[in-house]
Amino acid sequence: MTPSRVPAVALALAALLSATACSALSTPPTAPKPPITRPTSAAPTSPKASPAASTTLTPAMAQAALISEADLGEPWTPTQGTATWHDGVLKARTELPDCQRLLDALYADDVFGADARPRAVVGLDDTWNEAQLRYQVLALPPAQTDKTLAWLSRLPRKCGRFAATTTTGAVFGVQVAEAELPETGDARQGLRVLLTGQSPDGEPVTLTLETAAARVGEDAIMVSNGGFGDVQTDATWTALEVGAQRLTEVRRQGRVQV
Repeated sequence: MTPSRVPAVALALAALLSATACSALSTPPTAPKPPITRPTSAAPTSPKASPAASTTLTPAMAQAALISEADLGEPWTPTQGTATWHDGVLKARTELPDCQRLLDALYADDVFGADARPRAVVGLDDTWNEAQLRYQVLALPPAQTDKTLAWLSRLPRKCGRFAATTTTGAVFGVQVAEAELPETGDARQGLRVLLTGQSPDGEPVTLTLETAAARVGEDAIMVSNGGFGDVQTDATWTALEVGAQRLTEVRRQGRVQV
């Protein structure tokens, strides 16, 4: 090798060593990465966890789910008190257990039983026909509601016709038939009950009662509509439909706001 080429070779070697050193400094040594472990008790979470939805119907929610005279229109107004026929006709006795239970339920305006306390109740009067409508919202286990609906469905067969004696000794013939209802709620059952007899003056009278009960999600609603005059079936239907829709909406809003 000639003397003139030594510096060039040295410079090339120095540059190569310098580049190798820089590469070694800038690239970390590769090593096996430890496995990523996750706590077995923790489930993947969303960026913002929302609280669990409430399953309890509060008194305020039940009150907000009630219907009003505005939903039924004229001639309905807020009730002026319990109709006289509740005591005059419905307070009656019969020897048939299921039929007696029905009479007691109609008298109390509660087919779901004494233990099923209404969360909210409203009464409305038909000032034209002197009929009275009562609407209730109840918090009940769905299984209990379905049991009551099944019992109501058997009554037209068990209590199609029977006699009942009022506290004044008057005898009324009772007819029980299934009532058609709108397809509302998750399950429903309706009855149309006619009680025919005589007034204290000896005049023939017929009390007509429409009773409708429905399961709406985790809750229940009940409508009773009756009187000695014309009883508007469309009012019963409207109360059931509007009530079910309102209860569903109140429930939805309650869960969103929790």
